[in-house]
Amino acid sequence: MSKFSRIVTPAVFLSAVLPCAAHAWQYDSGKFGLKITGYGTGGILETDFDKPGSIGDWRVRAEMDYMATDTNTLGLVYAIDAAAVDEEKFLREGFTYWQNRKFGRVELGLTDSIARKMGVGLPDVGGLRVNDKPLFYKKITPRGPVISDTTLTTGRGGLRMNYATMPIGAMQYGLSVSGLTDNYDYAVDGAIKIRQPSGKVKTAYAIGASFMSRPDGYRTDAYTPHVYADWRAQMSAGVNVQYNSWIFGTTARLIYDENPVGRPSDGLAVGTGVSYDILNYSISLTYIFSDTGIWNRDVDDYMDHTGIASFRYKYSENVDVWISGGLTTETPFLAVGLRLTI
Repeated sequence: MSKFSRIVTPAVFLSAVLPCAAHAWQYDSGKFGLKITGYGTGGILETDFDKPGSIGDWRVRAEMDYMATDTNTLGLVYAIDAAAVDEEKFLREGFTYWQNRKFGRVELGLTDSIARKMGVGLPDVGGLRVNDKPLFYKKITPRGPVISDTTLTTGRGGLRMNYATMPIGAMQYGLSVSGLTDNYDYAVDGAIKIRQPSGKVKTAYAIGASFMSRPDGYRTDAYTPHVYADWRAQMSAGVNVQYNSWIFGTTARLIYDENPVGRPSDGLAVGTGVSYDILNYSISLTYIFSDTGIWNRDVDDYMDHTGIASFRYKYSENVDVWISGGLTTETPFLAVGLRLTI
């Protein structure tokens, strides 16, 4: 059996037996609606070209909504995924919302900040969760702290209220406030998004900013130390451009901690990528650079470079097969898997 066959066969087998959390079901009855969506991914990741290890990813999301009037909708959302379970949490997010067709949407509960929800990610057609705590770092332990996510985030562990306006022309605004958590006193996030969804060239720009008071054992990036500081400030910016079947993306995130205690976990992360679709085939190239400790002159900063090339074949509306090859600062890897969405 060839080396490629030894990689592909276990991936297909693991994908077939992996409990797939993808189960979409929708029910509408007058003013009441219920929808359950999700996906499941199974495969293998090879780092030493000798003994491939299995990887799995999944998410389930349930949403109930009630149309109180023609312009007002009330809803509940609960979601859980593999990333949350890895951190021994019982949910990805859980919140209630009120949506008004004129004024926008208000969310209350445990959920991502508005700066993250309105941010833009990097093009990637693989199954390694590049824009959300990448799966390859479950098998590859970096030698230093890595800011792997280029989109601003302040976690989902504190009670949060998000507000997002309806689009005002091409622009949309958002604000969020969170607290009631042991990890910080409070956090305030803001975001602006500008979209041009029509025409031959479609664009989306996003800018986000955040201030967190007294982070105490706080951490959202799985590969950085816990943060103890007087305060933390973040900024992020990103752009996506679509031209026919091409998508280009660039994102950046800047983190600063005031008077941190312990190992530094602030710095910057910058990413760029491109993807192309033709018929049922997609390819992408993605690059992320992370540099932590750049504000602290007493310690050496740690730089990490990650490049990934991915290919996806869409077998049907609900079944994708993907393969990714990449290189972190010191470790090459190859991953292949199957993704189910229903």
